[in-house]
Formats: sequence, C-alpha cells, structure tokens
Amino acid sequence: MRDALHSMDDTLPGKFEITREGIVHDPVSPNGRHELTRLLLRRRLENVTPDELLAHTGTPDVEDEPEAILRHPDVMVIAWEDLDTEGSIDPRTVLAAIEIVSRSNPDNDWVGKVRDYALMGIPVYAVFDPRTGTGAVFTDIHPTPAGPRYATRKDFVYGEDVTIAEWTIPTQGLPLYGTTT
Repeated sequence: MRDALHSMDDTLPGKFEITREGIVHDPVSPNGRHELTRLLLRRRLENVTPDELLAHTGTPDVEDEPEAILRHPDVMVIAWEDLDTEGSIDPRTVLAAIEIVSRSNPDNDWVGKVRDYALMGIPVYAVFDPRTGTGAVFTDIHPTPAGPRYATRKDFVYGEDVTIAEWTIPTQGLPLYGTTT
C-alpha cells in the first residue's frame, strides 16, 4: 500500500494516509482556517513545552509498519532528537498527536484516528473541531479485545483552556469554519 500511496501522492490533490482498512484520501486541501488553527496550536504548545520538545507541523509521516498504519498529524509534540530519522517517525516517540477536523472527512479524525493513534501507542490524542468549536483529548491507552483503545476522553469547548499531556493551552480565539469556508 505504501508504494501505491507514493505513486498517487504526486498526481492527486489532497492528503493520503494508510489505515488497516486501506488508503484514506482527503481530497480537499486544508483551508485557511484549518491552517491558522494548526499554526496557533503549534505556537501555543511551543510556548509551554520545554526547549527539547517541538510542536511539529511538517513531514515526515508517523508510521507503524507492524500495524500497517501511516498517519500525518496536523501537529505532534516530539523531541527534537526524534526527528533525526531517515524515514517516517516512530509513533512511540510521539508524545501527543493533534488533529484539526477536516470539513470533508470528519470521521477520519473523530473515528479512524482515535482508533489508529491508540493502536500506534501515541499516549495523547487531541481533536479540535472548527465546525462546532469543540474538541476532545483522549488518553490512557488500555487493552481491549478489539485492540488498544483510549480509556479517557475529556471534552472541551473553544474558549476554555485545554490540557494536552502535561501542557495547558488556551483555545480562546481559535477560528471556526464559516458557512462558505
């Protein structure tokens, strides 16, 4: 699947990821409010994390080869030294993954990534939803018959402070998707 993904990456617009169910394609490029949210979250996290950590918004992808999952978080908190890699980032080095819900495929963030990030062993997953001005932080991975799952979900509303791992950031002023965006 990885080879198929790379062959499509340069020819089709949007973002591609690999899950157990196959390739996920979000055909719509993120809009300005999605990108603004991503950058605001990165800056707010970098203001409260120690210098040896980075709120990363670029490449490479996060890949768990044994689970056959390749994801690309909007923001991930990771140590600088763990970015020094030839290939994809090892998910066991990611301290937190953050996603901004896509208008075109919200189930990917609210369902697929909740499942996949737990399977990959990422201890904290935060979802920000500009459609509704709400979000949730998932923590405490535990075993289940269906595989590892997050045991704890803490919901929040934009305007409240939210704690991601051990860092608390404000959500005040995060943009919402408008009716025409």
